[in-house]
Amino acid sequence: MAGRDLVGIAQTGTGKTAAFALPILHHLVTNERPAPRGGCRVLVLSPTRELASQIAESFRSLGAGLRISVAVVFGGVPHGAQIKALARGLDILVATPGRLVDHLDSRVAHLGKTEFFVLDEVDQMLDLGFVKAIRRVVGDLPKQRQNLFFSATMPSEIAKLAGDLLNDPVQVSVTPIAKTADRVNQQVLFVETHRKRDILVELFADAQMTRAIIFTRTKRGADKVTQHLDAVGIAALAIHGNKSQSQRERSLAAFRTGRVRALVATDIAARGIDIDGVTHVVNFELPEVAEAYVHRIGRTARAGAEGTAISLCDNAERELLRNIEKLTRLRLPALDRRANPNMARPTVDAPRAPARAGEAPGFGRPNRSPNAPSAHHRANERRSGARSPTASHESHASAGPDRPRFGSSNRKSEPRRGDGAAPSL
Repeated sequence: MAGRDLVGIAQTGTGKTAAFALPILHHLVTNERPAPRGGCRVLVLSPTRELASQIAESFRSLGAGLRISVAVVFGGVPHGAQIKALARGLDILVATPGRLVDHLDSRVAHLGKTEFFVLDEVDQMLDLGFVKAIRRVVGDLPKQRQNLFFSATMPSEIAKLAGDLLNDPVQVSVTPIAKTADRVNQQVLFVETHRKRDILVELFADAQMTRAIIFTRTKRGADKVTQHLDAVGIAALAIHGNKSQSQRERSLAAFRTGRVRALVATDIAARGIDIDGVTHVVNFELPEVAEAYVHRIGRTARAGAEGTAISLCDNAERELLRNIEKLTRLRLPALDRRANPNMARPTVDAPRAPARAGEAPGFGRPNRSPNAPSAHHRANERRSGARSPTASHESHASAGPDRPRFGSSNRKSEPRRGDGAAPSL
């Protein structure tokens, strides 16, 4: 409100939109002037259509009763209504970079009288390759303006962009960079790739899983998961870049109102989509960029609520898990749901917790009895058909009823890195 440029760093779900919307509305009301034709007094850039719509709705809700004009400009819809709104002049314009550049190039939009320039979710802007479009937009803005940058993380690329575009900014950090939501119960399930869909269906047996967002890395993967859930009677819809804007809006509306239990999404929905009552987030596939994990699980446990985040991790994703744990500085509790749990376990560079009594250092595996046969000896026994007393005892102990399903009280979780047993969901 003092008029200085600002860089705001805060995790998702902490109210960044209100943090810039309320002061801007106050300024517009106390400094009334006609909205510039073809342009706007306030420009907000957002990385996705859904987030742009949500920001515009926040301005409308917070400014209810005020004579403030708000419009949204994004791709996937006809230009006509957007051109008419710009021609009338706007107090607040919320836009995605690509469509706004189209209007600038066609000389429909004119930004020379913009007073506030807001970049929301700057880190995702960079991830999506919008740097060139942002610089194109900034080239049409007046020198005299207030700049507000908001992001959940602050990598070096954003610091450089801020240094280029901002004038002696104040930096405000609400929470530590890359800090995951405090009220999210996080867990990893080790599972083979081909069993992920079956494990996902099994998770929905939990009656408390009433509203879940499932993240995949690809659009095709999202469609396949949606089809699989529908086939077993779990109402689900997909949202990704290949869906039209009307399809995406209908899917979000159905999810918000509870008509479907699952929303399967690519990372398009990982930022800023504020849907009440999301009980679970499932990472069907781990993200390739570790920071995306923070934003994905931030879709639950919003506004003081609690939530659960479950990540299905196959052998090929172990390195991605390691990157997530390094970034968040957390050791995520894990359960081994593989049919063959004796496969190689991941190695990590992070410090490990001290081993408990009776456990070997490292991953918390029990120390082998001095009399237990070595792996080489057991291999020789298998070839010869001989069996040691210890091996016979282990075989007898493992026989019995089928392995209990996930969530059974008899299920033992596999400790990782000496952390002990993971909590059951």
